[in-house]
Amino acid sequence: MSHNLRLLWLAGFMLSAAAVSAQDTADTIYSGGPILTMNDAQPKVEAVAVRDGRILAAGALSDLLAHQGDTTEIHNLNGRAMVPGFVDSHGHVVFGGLQALSANLLSPPDGAVTDIASLQQTLRNWIDENSDAVEKTGVIIGFGYDNAQLAEQRHPNRDELDAVSQDLPVIIVHQSGHIGVANSKTLEIVGFDASTADPAGGIIQRDTNGEPNGVLEEYAFFGALVPVLSKLGPEAFEEFAVAGSELWASYGYTTGQDGRSSGPSVEALKAMAKKGRIAIDVVAYPDVLEARDYIRDNASKSYENRIRVGGCKLTIDGSPQGFTALRDRPYYDPVGDYPAGYAGYAAVNMETVQDAVNWCYENEFQIITHANGEGASDMLIAAIEAAQETYGDPGNRPVLIHGQFLREDQVDAYRRMGVFLSLFPMHTFYWGDWHRDHTVGPINAENISPTGWLIERGMMFGSHHDAPVAFPNSMRILDATVTRRTRSGDILGPRHRVDVMTALKSLTIWPAWQHFEEQDKGSIEIGKLADFVILSDDPTAVDPEKLDELSVISTIKEDLVIYEIGDETRKGEIRRSPFVSDPVTAHQFLHAMYQATSVE
Repeated sequence: MSHNLRLLWLAGFMLSAAAVSAQDTADTIYSGGPILTMNDAQPKVEAVAVRDGRILAAGALSDLLAHQGDTTEIHNLNGRAMVPGFVDSHGHVVFGGLQALSANLLSPPDGAVTDIASLQQTLRNWIDENSDAVEKTGVIIGFGYDNAQLAEQRHPNRDELDAVSQDLPVIIVHQSGHIGVANSKTLEIVGFDASTADPAGGIIQRDTNGEPNGVLEEYAFFGALVPVLSKLGPEAFEEFAVAGSELWASYGYTTGQDGRSSGPSVEALKAMAKKGRIAIDVVAYPDVLEARDYIRDNASKSYENRIRVGGCKLTIDGSPQGFTALRDRPYYDPVGDYPAGYAGYAAVNMETVQDAVNWCYENEFQIITHANGEGASDMLIAAIEAAQETYGDPGNRPVLIHGQFLREDQVDAYRRMGVFLSLFPMHTFYWGDWHRDHTVGPINAENISPTGWLIERGMMFGSHHDAPVAFPNSMRILDATVTRRTRSGDILGPRHRVDVMTALKSLTIWPAWQHFEEQDKGSIEIGKLADFVILSDDPTAVDPEKLDELSVISTIKEDLVIYEIGDETRKGEIRRSPFVSDPVTAHQFLHAMYQATSVE
């Protein structure tokens, strides 16, 4: 080789080496605290290097310092723990904004309502604080009451809401989202009286004279909302979506789910995401009974500005704590005026369920299905078996949502058919005592959200919050999945307690698989997105009974901080305030939500 050629070769080699070195230089190196990866081959590392929003390397700090350059930021965890960003196994991001934008009727620890008198006073206080909005919109909304937590152990009635206002419509939404209570003005507006028949899939509860008592179940409730809220502007959806996405981020979620969308609600998400106001990824599942054309035109495994349509949502039954879930046997001791042998009811018939499941299988769409009671699971299992016999397995990863009351043979059937179970262990805390005493009794209550049965069978599962049924509080989910301790301190179903790492997987890598995103999310591995959560302490090192005391310090989406706990004002407003900075717009959000999407 001539001298000139040798010089040219050497120059080219040096340029190539410099290029490789630049490609290996990290934007950020995270270290200084325990890093739990959810990668079984490397469960814990000292440091993580990130470049261009993806993980460049993970391992010993001494090795990763080779990726440090002049511009590399060293992110010191200061002893705090880092885990993968949480992936929402089931929730309602858009409707979740309601928790920020209406009177908070939740019971402790998330609110102050303990009886009907305190519920009434909370509504009155909210009206006083939002008098301009109430005057302009003429609607009073409260969210989150739970009859199971009220001293009276019953729903409020129309007369008790009339005591708050007789002139304006008042609607309060049960924490499950499946039941509401209306005052007399609301019933007048929607035209419900003694002569009104119960709508299909719903019940108008009545007094001894046959008049509506104000309590509306399922489709009776859903149908009453639109005429009352119809005068409020549809543009509200957009800000509603932003409020929900911020709430999710404050609890460490880097991927959220909008688990029963409509076309307009997805378009609102897209509009806000295009403006850069949605910081997390959101997967939407429009209602398969209402939005098939929209699903067909928009379903995709790829995000556009952080939003995508993941497939179809189907709802078979209602709320177990509200006694509207379809069981395969009578409720244990239901509180209310129920006939002997009452076992709940389905919101849709078997023909409708089969048609919906068939359509999703024929078109190879993922279907996620709300089925709480054993009777609802029987319907879903039959429908999926028939669809798979006709269409085969299109690899669509069907999902059971909730599955509060299951039999072991049903778990076996779901395993055989490849159904992913997104369970609700947080119910053990919020409603475990209620389930033990009223819905299923002390024996069957042991097996609500039966995570132990799944682990024994080698199955993955997701652990979800179903917000706005509860706050999307990731640490409360983690605590309940591990301890299964009720409000009263009882341990409900010790067989179904799981270790902390298993519970963390149900918040990360397993729901990432559920959403077909396990190649990009759910664990800290080379090539995956740099989606992280920094926690106040290592959840594997603290007392399991104190997991709910851990805090999300910051949420990081693709190496960008999208939430920090230091911004307490913003977090406080998201969690507790009716958006007092713009209460008129807050009311408008409510209309858009109810007008264009069903509550689930």
